[in-house]
Amino acid sequence: MRHDSRWVTFTLVAAAQFMVVLDTAIINVALPVIKARLGFSETSIQWAVTAYVLAFGGFLLFGGRTADLFGRRRVLLAGMAAFTLFSLLAGLSNSAALLIVLRGLQGASAAFMSPAALSTVLVTFAGDEHQRRRALGFWSMTATGGAAVGLLLGGILTQYAGWRWNFFINVPVGIATGTLIMRLVPRHGAAGDDRQLDLPGAVLVTAGLMAAVLACSQAPVWGWGDPRTLGGLAAAVMLIGGFAVNEHKTGRPLIPLRVFRVRNICGANAMMAAVYAGNLAMFFLLTLYLQGIEGYSAIGTGLAFLPFPVILGFTSTRMAGLVARFGFRRFLILGPALIIAGLTWTCFLPVHGGYALHVLPGLLIMPLGYGMTFAPMYAAATTGAEPRLAGITSGLISASQQMGGAVGLAIVSGAAAAITRSLHGTAPAQALTTGYDAGMGVAAGLTLLALLLAVTAIRSPQHSSPGQETPAKTAAPTAALHTQAVTMRRIATMLEAHRESGLS
Repeated sequence: MRHDSRWVTFTLVAAAQFMVVLDTAIINVALPVIKARLGFSETSIQWAVTAYVLAFGGFLLFGGRTADLFGRRRVLLAGMAAFTLFSLLAGLSNSAALLIVLRGLQGASAAFMSPAALSTVLVTFAGDEHQRRRALGFWSMTATGGAAVGLLLGGILTQYAGWRWNFFINVPVGIATGTLIMRLVPRHGAAGDDRQLDLPGAVLVTAGLMAAVLACSQAPVWGWGDPRTLGGLAAAVMLIGGFAVNEHKTGRPLIPLRVFRVRNICGANAMMAAVYAGNLAMFFLLTLYLQGIEGYSAIGTGLAFLPFPVILGFTSTRMAGLVARFGFRRFLILGPALIIAGLTWTCFLPVHGGYALHVLPGLLIMPLGYGMTFAPMYAAATTGAEPRLAGITSGLISASQQMGGAVGLAIVSGAAAAITRSLHGTAPAQALTTGYDAGMGVAAGLTLLALLLAVTAIRSPQHSSPGQETPAKTAAPTAALHTQAVTMRRIATMLEAHRESGLS
């Protein structure tokens, strides 16, 4: 494929991913209006987001393997068509129950789009490690830019066009992008002639991941000792255990277990879970602080976070050359260290603090760390993976993101709520702020776990000089910073749940 054609392909599949990112961020500021218009209750409004997250996280591995077996472009186009259709129907929905169902279907569609899109980038830049690293940096910038644009655009559309346009916006984008992909992006065949999908494995892992995400997402509302939470976690363990047994016995596994023999794949997936746990919790608590304590509007909060994606995008696009020169391991140590420094700064938020002094410094330091961490982490997560397993490897790292975020948010928000409830007799604003500060400390601790994993579990490739990973063994990430968009959406809905648990 010619050089120019490769970047045309990249631009189009990045636009497809941008559609998913935009959708996850754009709904944030529309949730209060949706709640009033469709008759959601205080607790049910969270399902407008939880349904999406459950389906997205649960179907990621299934979607990644489907792309490997049936062709990346075919699966990407099918996912886009479904995503566009369900977006249109969501905008037309007139009941809370119907919207929740459609949000789940959107999430399932996105789970097929994301691995197919990023594995297309992997195949497109196969054999050219430098250009692949450049594509990785631009992919991260596209994802984080989509989160920032979505947060602001959602406010504009909700105020001037109506909440339904937060869904309708996907329709022209999906039609135009899908048409161009059909005409300009070359087909990528299946990984082999055998296209039999491990359906028992797909059902077990999808159900297990969904049970785990549901239990962890609802734990702050239900309580960690509630039978529903414990039952959900127990079901997740049994289902995922059954999945492991099935993968060992079947001749056509959904995830070949030999993938987990690669040390960096296991270490980087564990790192992703820990890093994103702290990341999601940080955005959640800062949003509560800015809106609940400092009185920011939704659009004002989006503007307050704007330095984050700008710096993150700038840093991410420069990591290609740095990783090529120095390798990924040192950045997987330095990046989390900077994130911890930024989180530590936000552990001392006061009531009625100043943005420039108490919030902005952390938002300037943390994106430098995340920019140094995400791209090298994706490289480490796919170093040593077989190219024909690009889709499932991409789905695996995305699943680690979603699981880490759900568990991390539950742990951090639960700790913050517990601290707030313990401060009887304290002014409400002070009790809330003290809880947020404690939660930021827990988020820093989760990121410290990622730093320890980088030191102990991640190894530089043995058969290449630093930064020169063998092209055939290095893959691109899957959802990249789709996570930033999911972060912003989860923030908005969890506000409702935490009002009941004493956080707001």
